[in-house]
Amino acid sequence: MAPDSRGASPGTRPSVRILVVGGGYVGMYTALRLQRKLRQRLKSGEAEIVVVTPDPYMTYQPFLPEAAAGSISPRHVVVPLRRVLKNCTIVIGEAERVDHAKRTVTVTTLATGEDGTGALEIPYDEIVLAPGSVSRTLPVPGLADVGIGFKTVEEAIGLRNHVIEQMDIASATRDPALRDAALTFVFVGGGYAGVEALAELEDMARYTSRYYHNIKPSDLRWILVEATGRILPEVGETMGRYAVGELRGRNIDVRLDTRLETCEGRVAVLSDGSRFPTRTLVWTAGVRPAPILAATDLPLTERGRIRCTATLSVEGAAHAWAAGDAAAVPDLTSSEPGTETAPNAQHAVRQAKVLADNIVAALAGKPAEDYRHSYAGSVASLGLHKGVAHVYGRKLKGYPAWLMHRVYHLSRVPTFNRKARVLAEWTLAGLFKREIVSLGSLEHPRAEFALAARGHAHPGFPEDTPPKGDGPSGTSG
Repeated sequence: MAPDSRGASPGTRPSVRILVVGGGYVGMYTALRLQRKLRQRLKSGEAEIVVVTPDPYMTYQPFLPEAAAGSISPRHVVVPLRRVLKNCTIVIGEAERVDHAKRTVTVTTLATGEDGTGALEIPYDEIVLAPGSVSRTLPVPGLADVGIGFKTVEEAIGLRNHVIEQMDIASATRDPALRDAALTFVFVGGGYAGVEALAELEDMARYTSRYYHNIKPSDLRWILVEATGRILPEVGETMGRYAVGELRGRNIDVRLDTRLETCEGRVAVLSDGSRFPTRTLVWTAGVRPAPILAATDLPLTERGRIRCTATLSVEGAAHAWAAGDAAAVPDLTSSEPGTETAPNAQHAVRQAKVLADNIVAALAGKPAEDYRHSYAGSVASLGLHKGVAHVYGRKLKGYPAWLMHRVYHLSRVPTFNRKARVLAEWTLAGLFKREIVSLGSLEHPRAEFALAARGHAHPGFPEDTPPKGDGPSGTSG
């Protein structure tokens, strides 16, 4: 049962309720550390931690490209919150509004529209705002109709299924124009998400093409569109140039200082005048703060992030805290005044630790600690056995950088359970051939049954003959 406006659930209201909005990096790690620090108070009922999140799991986003390429199982990219946060109350729902003056959060849950009781109003004593970010889109004509994002595990697996499906279409069609469009893949955005997703999927598709009698690797066209003059700015200019050269060496068309003007009619039109008929357009051109921040009475920056102090408390708002993508946190290690910490996982995980400790200190009447962390560097994968890294001033490329990428992220993925499963999958992937199965029917699990229940046959098949390749589970290989 979720806590409501009348108090705790169940029983009487605890003396302190800490409400965490968001179950991503900051939300999960903050709640996890608070759960450890306040163990005795949680057991006695003096304190309660409530986590409001739209998904019952935390997604480890650096592994999304490998999940899309089939190197990691999707279920190992996510961490179930109920298992990790055993002493917290998990509310699966969307935070619609935060009224800090009244210290309440309005939440709609999966049951809100079913039971007719309306949204929940959850009161709190301390609030942690960590809703993360959403894709930052631009008013590009046609983008909302054909664009594919890459921020969730569902999008990653959907994109994998889509790429293999396009290869199936290209293999079966007798229309040359349709074949070319199906084998043209356009990615917009040269940051981590775009480059790593493109590189991993290109690796996967090139490998998959060996199983098609009429598709060669050279038939596949991959295009990366970046509005600035460099990609992967976090790894430095030298490694960024190396990454461009590596991608172009794999026949990937990298377009720098170029923008997507329109993608109407499944035709990507670029600012340099190029036109590419395509059935795949992946948008990874940045993120913006979650919409919930605009529905609060807390101070925001011009970019929509919450104004925070170095202690991760919200400016001018007692008992309110924020970190991660949603927070504008002063970077005390920078020599330039006004600099804010970058919205990335490296800061988010460390901020969560300081934030939780500061809440515990505040409850005990002790002074808070400033967040301070010098940027250690970055690693990026460019596909299997390829990568770039710029860590503590050292520059690595190729296999050493790829290995560092894997080792670093294996050390950072939460829980020993997930570490062991990911390591086992990597080991098995090195011993056996890559999986190339598309399970697109998972996205519409009732379609097969609905057709059967209505008495409809599959298009192009006799009423009494099932399509070739359908197995007992109803999914096609």
